[in-house]
Amino acid sequence: MRLVILTGASGSGKTAIAEAIASERPPLAEVLHFDRNGVPPLEERLVRQDLEGAWQRAMTFEWMGRISRMTELNRPVLFEGQMRLAFVRESLSSVGLMGARIILVDCDDATRAHRLISERRQPDLASPKMMIWAAYLRKEARETGCEVLETTGTSLESSVLQVRRYLELS
Repeated sequence: MRLVILTGASGSGKTAIAEAIASERPPLAEVLHFDRNGVPPLEERLVRQDLEGAWQRAMTFEWMGRISRMTELNRPVLFEGQMRLAFVRESLSSVGLMGARIILVDCDDATRAHRLISERRQPDLASPKMMIWAAYLRKEARETGCEVLETTGTSLESSVLQVRRYLELS
């Protein structure tokens, strides 16, 4: 199975890219979204003592298990969500999915803030915590040699085209 995974902080463009591919070229890939099962509010995760990302890790493993059982698909899978790269790699290994293309979708903080405040009308997400999360993912990608799709100053169409190429070549 061909699998492309887009991860990144809110406002990076990963969901916009995935939704554009799903609407413009539905036969190209099965498009799945991490958040479609719902994400518990931060307060609830803190109450559960999810300070180390246990919920995110568990959901990443659950998703990779689901994806690994999609063997009947005759087309690639595009999966997007906010996940630590370590969780993605660990969960892929645990279910025996080899050869997945993992891509960090990223942008600078000013672009992220603009997208979250002006375009998505979610100013609460343009917080210092989100910028720290984005920096953490960026550092993790750099340390592990993960591919980065930089969307700062790049059109959605250009980013979609790049991911489509990955889906077609993966």
